[in-house]
Amino acid sequence: MREYNFDGLVGPTHNYGGLSPGNLASQSHGGEPSHPREAALQGLEKMRFVSGLGVGQAVLPPQPRPSLRALRALGFTGTDEEIITRAAREAEHLLRLTSSASAMWTANAATVAPSADTADGRVHLTPANLSQMYHRAIEAETTHAVLRAIFSDPRHFTVHAPLPGSSHFADEGAANHTRLATPGHAGVHLLAWGRSAWQDVPGPKRFPARQTLEASQALARLHKLDTKQVLFPQQHPDGIDAGAFHTDVLAVGNERFLMLHELAFVDPAGLLQVLREKLGPDFRAVVATSAELPPRDAVKSYPFNSQVLTLPDGTMAIVAPVEAQETPTARRFLERVVAEDTPVKAVHYLDVRQSMNNGGGPACLRQRVWLTDAERKAITADVFYTPALHDSLAAWVRRHYREVLRPKDLQDPQLVRETMTALDELTRILRLGNVYDFQQ
Repeated sequence: MREYNFDGLVGPTHNYGGLSPGNLASQSHGGEPSHPREAALQGLEKMRFVSGLGVGQAVLPPQPRPSLRALRALGFTGTDEEIITRAAREAEHLLRLTSSASAMWTANAATVAPSADTADGRVHLTPANLSQMYHRAIEAETTHAVLRAIFSDPRHFTVHAPLPGSSHFADEGAANHTRLATPGHAGVHLLAWGRSAWQDVPGPKRFPARQTLEASQALARLHKLDTKQVLFPQQHPDGIDAGAFHTDVLAVGNERFLMLHELAFVDPAGLLQVLREKLGPDFRAVVATSAELPPRDAVKSYPFNSQVLTLPDGTMAIVAPVEAQETPTARRFLERVVAEDTPVKAVHYLDVRQSMNNGGGPACLRQRVWLTDAERKAITADVFYTPALHDSLAAWVRRHYREVLRPKDLQDPQLVRETMTALDELTRILRLGNVYDFQQ
């Protein structure tokens, strides 16, 4: 198997709506002007860098925003332009919700299990219902259509429908999922959760816990995982209250390596002991204490929301946001990871500030998919990174994206027309077919 990082292309309506309680960056930057063109190009540069390291890289498209389908479902009628004008006049907050470009954070797009771990030998993908936040819940249907278009060969792939969209089965995707594996040992899946619909467990007091235990358990069943190879660690309530709304804000793992903050999970010592038993002596973990790396610094600079990548020579590298380099405690922690007996030999800092301002670091921007050569060849869509695709996408961004987007610009009826035109062209570039509702 080879890992491919499916990065989300930042959408044309990238804006700072301040829509996510518990996401401190989103809340602190709400209402500021954004730069969609710069954001999309920053994302493409990250893809270029990761591919240049010799790591598998691919792309997922943005979603139509403003979502006219969502606004129509909420009672707005008329032409596309009339719908935008009326929503801006009568319910500006709904226009902001339906204009979010949050699908760029494809760590939330789905949860994926590789064929090596599933009972039927197929890759399983389940789009996240993201039911805790309305502006994200409206992503699920389009995400499902996009994944079915890409992973269309039933000999190799099973794309499930999202879990039922109730609070009982709130699912936030791979942002709460980590797969670990060592030579000679089967893969272990950590499906973390913040609250339970049925069990009375202590939870956060300040911010909402998004993922439920019941959703994580359902994913393990759907993906036909060996029950002995699945763990369900609870997110630490204090970590959530510190701003770690998803697991990947305070923990990240790759193959035989896991780095985490002591507030990532309720019982980190117990979890690590179980992982050592299941994965053997090759497993390595590094834990940051609150004294070494205060939670506020971890949440501000996102050293854990980094990509830990296996390079062609078998060593690992961390791709971290530049904010982690600029925060002394975070930088020193990452330097310790490299200095200790771990597979990580280098840290690279990249500028993804446009995403970071909304609470999404390098790890948020990618969905990890493990593919064999046969599975890779079964995908006919042109979504795998090449320099030629990079050039096509960069030119597409420059043609269609606005340089600056201010909150009032979401009320411009022309913006929805610009977005439709751009996305219609993009589906042809990526050879996806008609995956958007406006193309039906």
